[in-house]
Amino acid sequence: MPDSPVQAESVPITIPRRLDPEDAQLALQQLQTILKRQEVVEALARRQFEEDNRSNLLEGLLHRQHENEIRAIINHLHPSDIAFILESLPVQERQAVWQLVSAEHDADVLLEVDDWARESLIESMDHQDLVAATGTMDADEIADLAADLPAEVISEVQKGLTDAERAQLIEAMGYPEDTVGAIMDFEMVRVREDVTLEVVLRYLRRLQELPDHTDQVFVVDRDDKLQGTLQLSTLLVKDPENLVSTVMSTDYLTLNPLDSDADAAGAFERYDLVSAPVTDDQGRLIGRVTIAEVVDVMQEDSQEQALSRAGLQEEDIFAPVLDALRNRAPWLFVNLCTAATASLIASRFEDTVSHIVILAFLMSIVAGIGGNSGNQTMTMIIRALAVGRVSSQNAWQLVKRELTVTFLVGLCGSMVAAAFAWAISGSLAIAAVMMAAMICNMLIGAALGVVIPMLRDRFGKDPAMGSSVLLTFATDSLGFFVFLGLATVFLI
Repeated sequence: MPDSPVQAESVPITIPRRLDPEDAQLALQQLQTILKRQEVVEALARRQFEEDNRSNLLEGLLHRQHENEIRAIINHLHPSDIAFILESLPVQERQAVWQLVSAEHDADVLLEVDDWARESLIESMDHQDLVAATGTMDADEIADLAADLPAEVISEVQKGLTDAERAQLIEAMGYPEDTVGAIMDFEMVRVREDVTLEVVLRYLRRLQELPDHTDQVFVVDRDDKLQGTLQLSTLLVKDPENLVSTVMSTDYLTLNPLDSDADAAGAFERYDLVSAPVTDDQGRLIGRVTIAEVVDVMQEDSQEQALSRAGLQEEDIFAPVLDALRNRAPWLFVNLCTAATASLIASRFEDTVSHIVILAFLMSIVAGIGGNSGNQTMTMIIRALAVGRVSSQNAWQLVKRELTVTFLVGLCGSMVAAAFAWAISGSLAIAAVMMAAMICNMLIGAALGVVIPMLRDRFGKDPAMGSSVLLTFATDSLGFFVFLGLATVFLI
């Protein structure tokens, strides 16, 4: 077949890029290598400056080369990966790399990065850059950053919003932190119940794009009161001539803007939701919550719980030493006091320990096992409190159950411990004391593992905050007291 006189223009093949968290890890390592190399170059240039004026020019050329390498790496990544890298760098390096991030990523990265790292990024941005970045955000996104942004930036951004967007921003900023109102999204699709599915489909096709995580359309009346929900899957498979009212679902979950975001997360987990409507006290639809916000809430709550159990608050891992000291010192001081109390109790039995030296080696086992047992119980209770499974009606039942489980576990474990004590001491009496003390301290740990978080929750405190410190104090002090007390009574 002869060649066509008109040659088809070759179209470049675009290879899709697959998102992979390992890409961010690799990029971080490459950036750290470049930054380290740049640090070495600057140090050498400063050393040779007095001897050779050309070193300053060479330093500038190498610095620009390093910046170009960083730009090529960082701006190829997803905004979430860029946020991860910035969080993983010390403050000065973080701010230096942030200056090389393309302006088109600024808004997305500021929304993705954790609060403690965002502050340092905003500090390094000038007024116009902040206005440009926040000017592309939705009202609910601006509200998320409002606490970290300068007041003059918020004021200027508001001037560029429509009246409706400005009202949404003011409304979102008015809700307390950790509530549904603070995380809800104002972008959603509304339809009336008296139209056909064909009309709804034509309406959706006229939209430039659907709001993120749209799995359902909300059916409202003329006063914006929610009447039902229409799943997109239903919209696609049902006869287009059907009215919305005949196929919409009236069995749906609604959230109030003042509901706890943790409660909302629990509802999403229970009902496998992708989105849920938010209505005011009059039943009017004012927003929605999507799975994206809920995942963030779950992750933040999980991180806060992990830190709270050690008596910590979230901090920049590269923060100045004094800031870290203020965060960590209070509960460490409490821990020091509790450890001193436990040592004081042990010192009261000096005569007992001096007569039977082996007790000094065994009493740490009693205290340690009691603490571990209590921590197991405490972890279960804190989790149950988080998902709302603990109430005043079932509290005593939980205590009895944990004591029963702990007693049975302790009975088996104490036999092993008693055998060990007998093996190294050759005394059945010491073995019996060891067995009794271990069971008693494990029961103490289990009881306190239930009571401490429940009491803190009852008084409006974080159940996880410092609970492990208080539990360790009790199991150490009472463990020493029980073990050495029994030894004094039965062995001396």
